[in-house]
Amino acid sequence: MSIKELIKEKPKSFGSIDASTNSLAFAFYKEGRLEDYGKIKFYGNDIYDKIVDISHKTKAFFDRYDMQHIVIEQVIYLNSPKTAANLAMAHGALVSSAALAGVEYIASVSPMQWQNWAGNKRLTAAEKQSIQDANPGKSSSWYKTQERLFRKQRTIKFVNDKFGLQVSDDDVADAIAIGAWSLDNWGKMF
Repeated sequence: MSIKELIKEKPKSFGSIDASTNSLAFAFYKEGRLEDYGKIKFYGNDIYDKIVDISHKTKAFFDRYDMQHIVIEQVIYLNSPKTAANLAMAHGALVSSAALAGVEYIASVSPMQWQNWAGNKRLTAAEKQSIQDANPGKSSSWYKTQERLFRKQRTIKFVNDKFGLQVSDDDVADAIAIGAWSLDNWGKMF
């Protein structure tokens, strides 16, 4: 059996991760079932202090869980080159720690890919209008924030309904949903 064929088989265990420069939300799946989930917070006076904290905490995290593979939400470029660079450094520290802890394979998924799968597509024009109608006279950025929060609540509802949970943290819900997407799409990731 080739390495590519081995990777396409679902592993005994894997982790799904939604990481930022401030935290790592995770879900741990074993034998196709959600076993654990949570969030690790990172601290530091600047990005380099945080990278050191990320490295230490994620190495300990990967050592604790017997993960053969991990699936990480991809870094996307928004409007700030500095933010994109900081996220890339944070993901680099995380991936390096995973490799040092013996994680065999690392894959990524775009936010839109798993969100669409979970039924959390972009808001329709009618949904956007509903937010504006309920809150007239707000700024464009205020409406964008409300749209983002609306979508986060959709993911939380999806996760809680699918797994019978009471998750309230949107980052943790994202990590769980990324794992659920991974289970359904394992062969497509590699």
